Amino acid sequence: MTEAGDSSSANCPRYLSLVRFDFGSVPSDYHAKYPFTDSRTYIFFGEIPNMTGHCVVADHQTGQLFSGYHTENFVELAEDET
Repeated sequence: MTEAGDSSSANCPRYLSLVRFDFGSVPSDYHAKYPFTDSRTYIFFGEIPNMTGHCVVADHQTGQLFSGYHTENFVELAEDET
């Protein structure tokens, strides 16, 4: 069992960190099916405990929540990218 805020993936963004959606991690044919954009920053709320590999993020600007997307498709921003 993991601690609150932890994730089962070593490459998982940290809890409440700013992230971007990594379009390079999904085939280009699927890009239009995602509600994310390159120009937006998201807040990573963490992996869903009973849905391993899936997470909850919020749009930093609007606060809109997104859930059930693959955790591996989000990359934590470096401090100079925020």
